[in-house]
Amino acid sequence: MRALRLALIALVSSPVMASGTGLAAVPLIQHRAVYDLKLDNASDRSGITGISGRMVYEIRGSACDGYTVRFRYVTQSDTQETSQITDQQTTTFEDAEGKNFSFVTKSYIDQNLDHELRGNAVRNGTNVKVEIEKPEPKSVELEATQFPTQHLLELIRKANDGENFYETSIFDGSEDADKAMTTTVIVGKQEGASKGDPEVKALDKLAGEKFWPVDIAYFDENAEGGEDTPEYRISFKLYENGLTRDLEMDYGEFVISGKLVDLAVFEPDSASCTR
Repeated sequence: MRALRLALIALVSSPVMASGTGLAAVPLIQHRAVYDLKLDNASDRSGITGISGRMVYEIRGSACDGYTVRFRYVTQSDTQETSQITDQQTTTFEDAEGKNFSFVTKSYIDQNLDHELRGNAVRNGTNVKVEIEKPEPKSVELEATQFPTQHLLELIRKANDGENFYETSIFDGSEDADKAMTTTVIVGKQEGASKGDPEVKALDKLAGEKFWPVDIAYFDENAEGGEDTPEYRISFKLYENGLTRDLEMDYGEFVISGKLVDLAVFEPDSASCTR
């Protein structure tokens, strides 16, 4: 299964975007969120009869020092013939200026290491240079693009400005870390949780906060028909404090949903950040 980009782009955000390329002046909420995953539907061609699992996402850091994201995504995928457990563990760091982005991903299949990816990307005014250390040394130059936190900061800013449709691009170090993806983003009207919303219990004190419904389609322009057909789509509810919930990941032949079941909010760092 393709690595879940959602971990790096739909779960990292902040309330306000500062001028220029730096991260927000207001710290984002530091937290650990746990999501239960399940198969919503699958086509006959996919061969999938069931998917279940759990995703854990944790973000730490500050608008002065940058943010570290730790993510684990474990699923059991079933077909009529086989059952397989995949375990993806990712750690990323994006600096406060949004210019340096490091990433480490280890993917296991049935507890055996299947793939390890490690590298760093640097963004300047004209391009992004990616240095991959594992699985083998490799350098890649890409056109100028955003890293995950900046991608979401732009989304938050545009949502606050009432802009509900735009196009941009992102590099998040997933898959083989050798390309950026074009994204089209649709932002709905801000609203509150309805009565009986199953995720309200996990939200606890944040249950009264409003959110934007967001839908993002990802296009690989190097693929055949890449400009017309998205590789996949994700939708989610995005809060102004950076929390994301009610996830839906549409890979074309199958759809996975993720529901927030547990949330731990961490106290801000003792040292104040005045960026």
